[in-house]
Amino acid sequence: MTTTLIDQLTALSEDEVVTHSYVKHVALPSGGTLALITLDNGKDYKRPSTLGPRTMRELSDVLDGLRAEATAGTVQAVAITGKEYCFAAGADLSQAAALPSRDVAHELGVLGHATLRKFSELGVPSFAFVNGIALGGGLEVALHCTYRVFSSAAQGIGLPEVFLGIIPGWGGATLLPRLIGPEKALRVIVENPLKNNRLMDGKAAVDLGIGDALIPSVTFLPSAVAWADGVVSGKTKVTRQNEPGMLEKAAWGTVVKVARGQVASKIGTVPKSPFRALDLVATAKSGSLDERFAGEDDALADLLAGDQFAASMYAFDLVQKRAKRPVGAPEGVDSKKITKVGVLGAGLMASQFALLFARRLGVPVVITDVSQERVDAGVARIAGEVAKLLEKGRISPDDANRITALVSGSVSYDAFADADWVIEAVFEEMGVKQDVFRKIEQVIAPDAILATNTSSLSVDEMASVLEHPERLVGFHFFNPVAVMPLLEVVRAAKTSDEALATALAVAKTLKKTAIVTADQPGFVVNRVLARVLGEAMRGVEEGTSFETVAHGAAPLGLPMSPFELLELVGLPVGAHVLDSHHAAWPERFYPGDGLKRIAEHGTILTRDKKGNATGYDPAAVKLVAPSKKDAKPVDAAEMQRRFEDALADEVHRMLEDGVVQHVEEIDLGLILGAGYPFQAGGISPYLDRSGASERVFGGTFHVPPIVGPATR
Repeated sequence: MTTTLIDQLTALSEDEVVTHSYVKHVALPSGGTLALITLDNGKDYKRPSTLGPRTMRELSDVLDGLRAEATAGTVQAVAITGKEYCFAAGADLSQAAALPSRDVAHELGVLGHATLRKFSELGVPSFAFVNGIALGGGLEVALHCTYRVFSSAAQGIGLPEVFLGIIPGWGGATLLPRLIGPEKALRVIVENPLKNNRLMDGKAAVDLGIGDALIPSVTFLPSAVAWADGVVSGKTKVTRQNEPGMLEKAAWGTVVKVARGQVASKIGTVPKSPFRALDLVATAKSGSLDERFAGEDDALADLLAGDQFAASMYAFDLVQKRAKRPVGAPEGVDSKKITKVGVLGAGLMASQFALLFARRLGVPVVITDVSQERVDAGVARIAGEVAKLLEKGRISPDDANRITALVSGSVSYDAFADADWVIEAVFEEMGVKQDVFRKIEQVIAPDAILATNTSSLSVDEMASVLEHPERLVGFHFFNPVAVMPLLEVVRAAKTSDEALATALAVAKTLKKTAIVTADQPGFVVNRVLARVLGEAMRGVEEGTSFETVAHGAAPLGLPMSPFELLELVGLPVGAHVLDSHHAAWPERFYPGDGLKRIAEHGTILTRDKKGNATGYDPAAVKLVAPSKKDAKPVDAAEMQRRFEDALADEVHRMLEDGVVQHVEEIDLGLILGAGYPFQAGGISPYLDRSGASERVFGGTFHVPPIVGPATR
C-alpha cells in the first residue's frame, strides 16, 4: 500500500523543480571530516529552493549514504546549508495543492518525517548552517539537526503553515515546543502566522533559542564549519537557556489552554489550522517521536485534503501573482514622473499620507490646511511619527533626517504650483471636496494628477467641477495607512489612461497592492461590508439578539463580528456608510437610522478595564429593539443564510455592473482590505461551498468550485 502511495506521490511531481543535495567533504581543523550537503535547485535567488517529493527522496538517499560513511568512520559530522540567500523555502505548495486524496496527502507527511529524522539518526552530530530563507519545511530541516547556527544576514525565517491553512507537519509542531517550550513555540507556530505571516531574522531565531549561535554573514560558511569543529572536538559547549524546565513543563497545558482562548477570541473558531496546531503543541510535551509524528501526519493529511487549504492556496495565488499586475491597468501607457506631492489637509489621515509619500517616494511633500496652527500641528505630528520609527529601529538616523526634511506645510495653495500629484484628505462631504478641487486646479500645472481618498463618494461627481476632469482618479487608502496593504484605484468615466497608470505606479512605489474599480458607491470593500453590516442591523432591529446575529455571521470567516467592526470604523461612519448605500440601492441596503441612535449613545459593546469586549451594552440594545408585538426574531442558522444570500447577491451584481472585471479582484480586496482570512480564500469560494451562489443566481463564481482535493 505504501509503495503505491509513494509512487502516486512521485508521479504527481513530474514537473517539480528538484532541489538537489550536493555533498562536499570538508576537512575539520581538529581532525576528521565533515560532510556538507548544499541544497540547490539550480535557479537564481528569485526562485528559492523548495522541497517536493523528488527532492525529499534524493535527500533521503544522500542521508543513507552519509550514515554508512559515519558508521565506517570516514565522516565525523554532517552539515546542511543552502544556496546563496536561501537555506530552503519549505514544501513545494504547488505540488501539495495537487494531491488527489487524503491517503496521498498522508504519505507526504510520512515521507517528510522519514527523510528529515535521518538527520538525528546518522550516528554523528548533524548541523544546520542556516544562511538565508528558512520557511516551513526548510526550518523543520534545521530542527531535525542536532545543532543549528544562523547567519546574521538571514531573513525570512518561520513556520507559516497555519497562515496557509495547514500545520508544520514535518516535525515542527513537535520538535520546536520541545526545544524552546510551548509559549515561545506557539509564537512561531500560531501567533506570527496569524499576524500576516510575521517572520524572523537570524538574530531573533537565536534569541528565541531556535539557533545555538549567530555567525557574521561575511565569513558565515568557514566560521560555521569552525564552530561545528569546536562542538565535535569538545572545545565548544552548547547550552540552551530556553529549553523547557520542570516549571514550564508543569504549566504546559495551561499555556496551550490560554493560547487557545486568545486565538478563538481574535479569529473565532472557523479556521481549522490554528486549533490543530494547538492540539499538536499540547501533546508535544510527552510521548515518543513515532507517536507525535504520526499525529502530525494525520493533522497534515486532514488539512491538505480539506476545503480551507484549497481556499488558502487560491488566496495565496491572488496575493502573490494577481497583485503584482493589477487587472485593468492601461497597456502601453507611461505613468507621469512624480517629483513633488501635495496633500490637501493636515489632519490625522493627511499626516499619514504625507509620511508615507515622503518615506516611499523620497520626494518633497507639502501639506496645507485652513490655518497655520493646523498646518504646524500636522508637520509636528509627522515629525513625531518619524521619531517613533527611528526609536523602533525601522529607519536609520539618516532616513529620519531625510524624511523630516522632505515634509513642509503651507496655508497657501501656491505651494502646490509645482506638484505633480495632489491628493485630498478633507472632510467626507461632496461640497467640501468639490470646492477644494475647484480652487486647487487654478494653481497646479495643467498636467498635474489629482487624487481623492474618498471611501464612498462619486469620483465622477467630484470631477464635474474641474476644467480637466480626466486628471482626477480615486485613490482610496485603508486605515491605518502605513499598515493596510490595499489601495482601491477608482477609474471614473473621464479618468485618463495617464492618470490611472500614474496612480498604479504610485501605489506600487508605496508598496501597496492596487485593485482597479469602477466609480460606484462603496467601490469594492465597503460595498461588500455595507451589505453585511446592513443585514446585521436589520436583524437586531427586527428583534434578533445581538449575540444571535453575531453567531450567524461567524461562519463567514470575517476577523470580527459586524458589531465589533462597526465600533472599529466608528459608529457615525458606519451609519453614514449604510445611508450612502441605501440611497443608491434602497431595496438591498438597510438604512443607518438605528445605528445613528446607537452612535449618539456612544457604544455597542461593553468592555473590561483592558478594553476587551465582554458583551453588548443594554442601553444600545434597547435603542434598536422593536416592541414585543413587532419583534420577528430568527435563529443563528437563518441569520447565516441571510448573510450568505445577501453577499452572493451583491458580489454577483458587482460583477454584472462591471465594478471589477473578475471576482478575484473582490476576493483580493477583502483579503487585503478587510482582513478576510486566507483559510476562507476570499468570499466567493465560501459562497460557492455554502451553496449560496446556487441559491441566489443558480450558478457558482468558480467552475469547478474551489474545494479540497478529497471532495473535488
